[in-house]
Amino acid sequence: MTDRPRIAILGRLAEHTSSSPLPAVSVSRQLLDSIWLAGGDPVILLPVSDCDWESRLEGFAGVLMPGGGDIDPLRYAANVASSEVYGVNAFQDETDFALIEWSLEAGIPFLAICRGCQAVNIAFGGTLVQHMSDDHRDKLHRVSVSEPAALGLSVSTVDSSCYHHQAIDRLGEGLVVVAKSEDDVIEAIRIPSAAWAYGIQWHPEHTADADAHQLQILQKFVAEAKAFIA
Repeated sequence: MTDRPRIAILGRLAEHTSSSPLPAVSVSRQLLDSIWLAGGDPVILLPVSDCDWESRLEGFAGVLMPGGGDIDPLRYAANVASSEVYGVNAFQDETDFALIEWSLEAGIPFLAICRGCQAVNIAFGGTLVQHMSDDHRDKLHRVSVSEPAALGLSVSTVDSSCYHHQAIDRLGEGLVVVAKSEDDVIEAIRIPSAAWAYGIQWHPEHTADADAHQLQILQKFVAEAKAFIA
């Protein structure tokens, strides 16, 4: 009998992988490893339409929405305005937004990373910058956090690994900014929910094995998940 809380991670649809020319469902190994390192048991979910999330997630203690390709700008009432928009998949968008809605209504501990954070902003009526003039791909930079304890952090400034070319533009209704980068980009948000719920634009899993502060964030999420089913 394991005391590791099961964390649901919605898989990302891919046209192919390096090992197969066939369509695939994937989640980065780094993300899975970091959730395990933080004390959780990560489980990849197949994106499907019209599923009963309550039944499907019975026994799960938390939901994590990972990074991925771009969201269709039509989701925030905009046309594609940049040739840099990539990886748009309407079915992925559909399943993401359905799981976000269910998770927040159900009050299950919830963490959204990168694309997941952007999807939450859109779900609350916000918009995105479709392509940043100075994007944050492969960028390690300082992020100032206004609610460090809520994220499990022992410090208010962290070195964060980013990989995003889009960013929150208009903030969704009810969301609260809790972290910004040195160039004033929104890097984390608090999400209205009965449970612990945050969106993080950077990737704590990139450096969690070497940076105790990034691991603290994931440990906080897993601790909240464990308490949820206690």
